[in-house]
Amino acid sequence: MLQDQESEQNDGRDIVYPVNRKPEWLKIKLNTNTNFKDLKKIMRSENLHTVCEEARCPNIHECWGEHRTATFMILGDTCTRRCRFCSVKTGLPRGIDLGEPDRVAQSVADMQLRHVVITMVNRDDLKDNGAGIVAATVRRIRVRSPETTVEILSSDMMGHVDSIRTACESRPEVMSHNIETVKRLTPSVRSRSTYERSLFFLRTAKEIDPETTTKSSIMLGLGETTDELKEAMDDLLANNVSILNLGQYLQPTRNHLPVQRYWTPEEFAGLRDIAMEKGFEHCHSGPLVRSSYQAGEQYRNYRKNVHPLYRDNPELV
Repeated sequence: MLQDQESEQNDGRDIVYPVNRKPEWLKIKLNTNTNFKDLKKIMRSENLHTVCEEARCPNIHECWGEHRTATFMILGDTCTRRCRFCSVKTGLPRGIDLGEPDRVAQSVADMQLRHVVITMVNRDDLKDNGAGIVAATVRRIRVRSPETTVEILSSDMMGHVDSIRTACESRPEVMSHNIETVKRLTPSVRSRSTYERSLFFLRTAKEIDPETTTKSSIMLGLGETTDELKEAMDDLLANNVSILNLGQYLQPTRNHLPVQRYWTPEEFAGLRDIAMEKGFEHCHSGPLVRSSYQAGEQYRNYRKNVHPLYRDNPELV
């Protein structure tokens, strides 16, 4: 079915899909308190983008309103790919903004963040795939906020080793890249991306910087089976991934792929148990879990459980 949908979209026709009714456990609480408004004001004043807004994340009110955290999306708001699950704008981006790393770093300092996630649109139009700006952003954050831990949520950089190396050599604590879905569904869900290239990225990142923590995420609800999810877990572990996030896919608009199934909270809990039994150091699994959901708390828990310094001295975490 998804293969047929991809063929129609590749023909250039706009497809309108039905929107399935969400179950009770996917209802969210809106929160537009002072934290939410302050964070939005900072983003607008610095002309910055967040994946929280661009990807219509269901957790934006919790993260902005309660935890005062956000995921910065750099290299513009226009992606060179058109994945069938993603609501980020697609097209030909406008160059690069050399001042963006400084503005992000200043915002991180103003917000006094303990942990920050830097993600990006795909920039297949750039020779270095945007890696230079990613690395510069991490380094600027280090200067202004040396105690802040940094997570990069990267594109696959088209599998270019030099680009991956540039990003990794900025030494983020976490290098994250999402495989998004299981192997069988990848051609139908992701644009200009391959399952094997994503695994290559994760493996290469760990080889370049053995000290970094590698992480990936999978969306559920696009037609995958439990056996296929187990296979994906095995593939990630075989490519040196330590942290796994599992969350429910939610159709952002009628022009995006419809939800095939809503997995229950109990099923997510069962998948977390499977992931931990298989050998992941940490797995965050639930209907509203996203790549950067509670990323700071997640990394601190991981560090406490894995790193001997923090395991024996939890007050340092």
